Amino acid sequence: MPHKITLTGSATGPLREYDRYVAFDMREKGSPSAPKGLKKSTFISYTVFVAKKAFNKTGLTKKSIMHEKILIQGEPTLDIPIDECPGEVGVICFQITVLPNKNDKEKNQSDAKKESKQETSAPSQAQKNTESTKQGEEQAPVSQPVAKEERKDTEMVQPEAKETPVPEKKAAPQKKQLPTHPKGTQDIVNFDEIIVPEAFSKTRPNPEKTQKVIDFVKRTGYLDEPLTIEKGSKVLKDGYRRYVVAKTVKMDKVPVVYEYQK
Repeated sequence: MPHKITLTGSATGPLREYDRYVAFDMREKGSPSAPKGLKKSTFISYTVFVAKKAFNKTGLTKKSIMHEKILIQGEPTLDIPIDECPGEVGVICFQITVLPNKNDKEKNQSDAKKESKQETSAPSQAQKNTESTKQGEEQAPVSQPVAKEERKDTEMVQPEAKETPVPEKKAAPQKKQLPTHPKGTQDIVNFDEIIVPEAFSKTRPNPEKTQKVIDFVKRTGYLDEPLTIEKGSKVLKDGYRRYVVAKTVKMDKVPVVYEYQK
């Protein structure tokens, strides 16, 4: 079974173009906490080889690849000549993805907060109508008192009114609030941010089981279980069937649980 490798970061060297592929260098540091008695791992340099067709789909250029954060999924190789592979390990790339910029995320979140504050502070038209109605009731003229003699005559003519009991209004039973997300959900993320490995995209979930999940979503409005993604990179680890269902019913946001990187 071939070895798999995942790299995240930016290119540390210029982009080199060949006949059918491009290459660039990256480096990553190992885990900061090594087992007791073993030395901590240092930086390892990699040379990544990407097909031109796959690289052009990312929209990266020679300049932007030095600043954008990217995700590489592939397998190591030792068959590349040393003049083309200056890194300590060569990596044949099967999938390359541009990760969202942290600054752009923070800016979008701050803009969303501003919009929600503006919507909350602006009084609704219904509230304005209610306030104007209350003011009109308060300003209604009070009738002048009737003279004592007139009141006596009125009391003699008018028969005594019987008090009719007012039926007490029963409080309407409160409706139980239905759940909006499946049990065990840790977070809600945008559907477009989830990265699907190539191994998942080559599989085809069982149509009958998939249709059952689609019927459940249409009936309840949410998935039966959350997706499992990797913390940070948001790479899908489990729940490809539910990913396909969310894509089919065009869900903007999906519930997830995190699997932390080892």
